[in-house]
Amino acid sequence: MRVLKLALLSVRYPKTIILLWMMALLLFGWYALKLPAVLKDHGLTPDGAYVRVERLLSSEFHIPRDPVMILFEQRHAVSDEQFRQYIAQTLAALQGIDGLAQVVSPLEREGMLQTHTAYALFAFQQPPHEMKPVIDEMQRRLPRNASMSATLTGKPVVQAEVNRASRSDLGQAERLGIPAAFLILWLAFGSLAAAAIPVVIGVIGVACTMGLIYWLGHAIEMSNFVLNVIPMVGLALSIDFALMLVSRFREELVKQQASPALMTTMQTAGRAVLYSAACVFFGLVGILFIPLPMFTSIAIGAMTVLTMSALLAFTLVPALLYWLAPVLKAESSRRAAVRRDGFREAMAAFVMKRPIRLGLLASVLLVLCLAPLRDMQLAIPDATSLPPNAASRAAFEAYQAHFVDRTSTEVYFIAQGVSPRWSQQDWQQAFALAQRLERDPAVRQVESVFSHLRMSPESLLYLHQRPAAVRASYEPILSSFVKDSRMLMRVTLEGDSSSPEVMRWLRQWEREGTLSALPFMIGGEGKYRQEVFDCIFDNIKYVLFFIFISNYAVLLAAFQSVLLPVKMMAMNLLSLGASFGILTWIFQEGRFGIEPGSIAIMIPVFIFGLVFGISMDYGVFLVSRMFEAYRHTRDNSRAVLAGLSAAGGIINSAAAMMIAVTAPFALGEVAGVKQLGIGIAAAILIDATIIRMVLVPSLMHLLGKWNWWCP
Repeated sequence: MRVLKLALLSVRYPKTIILLWMMALLLFGWYALKLPAVLKDHGLTPDGAYVRVERLLSSEFHIPRDPVMILFEQRHAVSDEQFRQYIAQTLAALQGIDGLAQVVSPLEREGMLQTHTAYALFAFQQPPHEMKPVIDEMQRRLPRNASMSATLTGKPVVQAEVNRASRSDLGQAERLGIPAAFLILWLAFGSLAAAAIPVVIGVIGVACTMGLIYWLGHAIEMSNFVLNVIPMVGLALSIDFALMLVSRFREELVKQQASPALMTTMQTAGRAVLYSAACVFFGLVGILFIPLPMFTSIAIGAMTVLTMSALLAFTLVPALLYWLAPVLKAESSRRAAVRRDGFREAMAAFVMKRPIRLGLLASVLLVLCLAPLRDMQLAIPDATSLPPNAASRAAFEAYQAHFVDRTSTEVYFIAQGVSPRWSQQDWQQAFALAQRLERDPAVRQVESVFSHLRMSPESLLYLHQRPAAVRASYEPILSSFVKDSRMLMRVTLEGDSSSPEVMRWLRQWEREGTLSALPFMIGGEGKYRQEVFDCIFDNIKYVLFFIFISNYAVLLAAFQSVLLPVKMMAMNLLSLGASFGILTWIFQEGRFGIEPGSIAIMIPVFIFGLVFGISMDYGVFLVSRMFEAYRHTRDNSRAVLAGLSAAGGIINSAAAMMIAVTAPFALGEVAGVKQLGIGIAAAILIDATIIRMVLVPSLMHLLGKWNWWCP
């Protein structure tokens, strides 16, 4: 067994292995500090019609793609002339910034200037993740005025603010979570050395992984979200794996010398860690079935930190255990261990004497937690992810209040003519498309060259073919809607951009666009949201199928039981569903001082992919102890009692530590980070209490020998 071979190396060369890992920490830790420099934007961008239309709008129709917006507001009453002068002064001050490609001024374009409010758009050549220096320079150049204000907002500004807040959230969570985890482990073990080993392993695992991801970030697009996910997952897995090994080693050290104790530890707890890591790994692989850069980079980052955690568990942890064996033995307290075992065994016996009643009680509690889930509302994160006092969010909300009709959605149709330049047939088909859109009951308004010039297709064809001097008075409108072989139409739909009705309408028209005699593509915010929702929900079935089949295969190999894997996965689904219900209850209804709002669409997927594996980690460790006892006694009840008394305490400590690591993210500034932290903490809490302490022993007792049945 390769795990044993690694353990033997740790016994023979403990100091060498420790030295090698310290060198790895210094090397990768240096690059870990540089990780933010290679991260891109959020990565929640599908590779569909939306992206292609955005490029065409920017390159051919001069509609800025993800521009920086400047919102102008009057703080005190000033004249229209003074307000216009302030706008002109601001626009002039921002000229010449590196990468500036286009400025859309409210002084020149209709609809962007109201009595007390206006906005301007600045398009840049830099990609969104390189916009921070530009935004800082814009902030520096904005003129100050006591009566009027100019505030930056827009997607690049909001994303830069989210990145800053995420780094702040990460620092705060580490300052709170790591000491709390150490304290929990110290209380659980009663030993400084035993408590220090898992924490040291967690820190090394996270630092080395972040250094590796820095190099990976040069080859593939990595979402800035990995900056929060890697420490959260890395600390949890690294500490969990180390905790299992340290606990079993201390138990064996009471019975035998360090070397055979370590071999027994790796044969038992090491085997459980190996199968646990396999379950977590396949759970993360499942996330790759969602074709969005955010999910791909999160899955790769989490798989990297998992691999690093497992490698540490099979090399550095055994080396530290063997090297520190005298200290661990001196600090061990057999009486404390016996007392903890007695408590767990008594509790398990209490549950197993009343399996039906307590199982039903646990089920009722889970149903209560699940109830809010039916009202869960998913949304794509925007400026409202930031705290209410964030300047970019306040400006974004002011812009929406003054200039955006929340009851409608604007989308863009770009029709592609068959000929290199528009033929009579192309003009007629485009006119027919515009008329069909105008007659559609879901369409409020259609802006096109036809609606603006009020000419027949034949007249427009004749005008379009005339020399530039002849069509000079019509040129601004023509160039706004027609470019070479492409035509733009702005379509205003009834309903919010995230509404199911708008999404259904877009899907239907997109299908028609591929079959039409005049092909067309659809873009705009509504199309973006529809594509993101479809990317996730059209592929989620593949994610679930892969995770269930792969985890079933791993658990079947681990325990040679047909029913146990099904039961273990069902328990995980219950804890996850209950955590989603709690998440909905807290965030949508605004409990505990949290601002009410929707759940970020990626959060349930992340929680499922991460927690399903981590909960399976606890389940594998618990059932491994039961399986170990059953192979010796062939008595199901004794095996369940032995497993719970031996592993129950350490699983609860692991869960408490996991909650300590993830819960501090709930204090963060970014709504998605808060939701991820609370969701994972809630799932682990439910799993460690209602599931592991009540439902598992109840069902294990009721199933009896069927737990271990295998044809």
